[in-house]
Amino acid sequence: MKKLVLAAALTAAASTAYAGSLADPVIEAPVVVEEAAGSSSGILLPLILLAIVAAAVAAD
Repeated sequence: MKKLVLAAALTAAASTAYAGSLADPVIEAPVVVEEAAGSSSGILLPLILLAIVAAAVAAD
């Protein structure tokens, strides 16, 4: 009986000794959001308004 208990204890110790370490934690990379405005975005709206006014003046 002592040999059976000793064998069971050694088997349990051997199986946990070679189980390996914990897995590395998963760390997500930070998300960087940048606003990408076009180079013509500052001038586009005034040009559209100018075209609408010119069309209205030409229609009269």
